[in-house]
Amino acid sequence: MTPENPHSAPPLLHGIVVKSTGSWYVVRAASGQLYRCRLRGKFKMKGLKASNPLAVGDQVDFTVEAQAEGAGVISHIAPRRNYIVRRSVHKTGHVHIVAANLDQAMLVVTLVSPATSFGFIDRFLVTAEAYHIPVTLLFNKTDLYDEEGFAYQAEIAGMYASLGYPSRTCAASLGEGVAEIDQLLDGKVSLLAGHSGVGKSTLINALVPDLDLKTAEISDFSDKGVHTTTFAEMLEVRPGTFIIDTPGIKELGLVDLPPAELAGYFPEFRALLGQCRYHNCQHTHEPGCAVREAVDQGRIALPRYDSYLSMLAGEDNRH
Repeated sequence: MTPENPHSAPPLLHGIVVKSTGSWYVVRAASGQLYRCRLRGKFKMKGLKASNPLAVGDQVDFTVEAQAEGAGVISHIAPRRNYIVRRSVHKTGHVHIVAANLDQAMLVVTLVSPATSFGFIDRFLVTAEAYHIPVTLLFNKTDLYDEEGFAYQAEIAGMYASLGYPSRTCAASLGEGVAEIDQLLDGKVSLLAGHSGVGKSTLINALVPDLDLKTAEISDFSDKGVHTTTFAEMLEVRPGTFIIDTPGIKELGLVDLPPAELAGYFPEFRALLGQCRYHNCQHTHEPGCAVREAVDQGRIALPRYDSYLSMLAGEDNRH
């Protein structure tokens, strides 16, 4: 029997990044075991000026360091299927990758206490459209609705459904509608987003009953004393089903899409592209604009058009 070579290279493992603190990354191996990893050398993503080379959801190859139990070194990042970004708060002209390799995104919105604005919803939808990520709207706090509130919610849900954005209703604090949302998550990696105050944490606690245990398990591998509230975190609902929690959603807005491309990320505008009199129509004041005509005729909802004008003007709608 040949003796084992003590200097042989450690085996290459494959895993997924479940948390990032900026310098260290928590990686979940296929076995479910967590490793606290760092990057080997500098990584640059082609064509993307990002302040963080690695994001939650990234698939990586890594090796375990013999001298440090549970620690590893990441040597390779697999190509991303998609990702979602926000503006970097540290580097001008850069983006911060919030999460990668998503199957879908769930946006938690409320029509009361507080009311989520159309501008905020539409900015999120445009960002998701830009990176080919399907979105479902989750209307929370239905327990606070009166009859008029239910009618209004149905109207808003109908408007978005006609554009290809389905929705669900729930009252997370009462557990109502949670089972239906859980079914939508099954077998997928889902980004869960929403303004503070919309009940996102309550919903996550309802979906992941042992959340404290799972969060503690991951946090044990994170840098101590590092402020991590701006970083996303992947939580396992059950084997094969994950949700990515995203603090700092107010910063998750439109990231400098060229004005000429913006209309293409509105499905109802996209359907009319090529029908305007001018090929470079921006749908603001030009004569013969098919989009403005559709707005006047009620075929495009006015709140959506207002959101488009706000984004075109570069306004930052966070509410």
